[in-house]
Amino acid sequence: MKHYPTEFKADAVALYRSRPGATIKSVASALGVNTETLRNWIRAADGRRSGAHSLAPAVVAAGGDAVEAELAAARKRIRELEEERGIL
Repeated sequence: MKHYPTEFKADAVALYRSRPGATIKSVASALGVNTETLRNWIRAADGRRSGAHSLAPAVVAAGGDAVEAELAAARKRIRELEEERGIL
């Protein structure tokens, strides 16, 4: 079983969320990971256990600026990784 760095997992989840029309399968394929692996990372990011059927947590208004800054940084990192992947 492969072990992926935490940053890679977070970037993969951010990539999936940044593409509204994308499917988990298409993003997983583009990254070279198993579909269920990406699905589990997304669930973990939502605070859900793998296989749990619950609603996503509500977005908290407090600290919204910090969240926006983190999202912008994640999107920038995703673009960098996509460029690197394109070079390879």
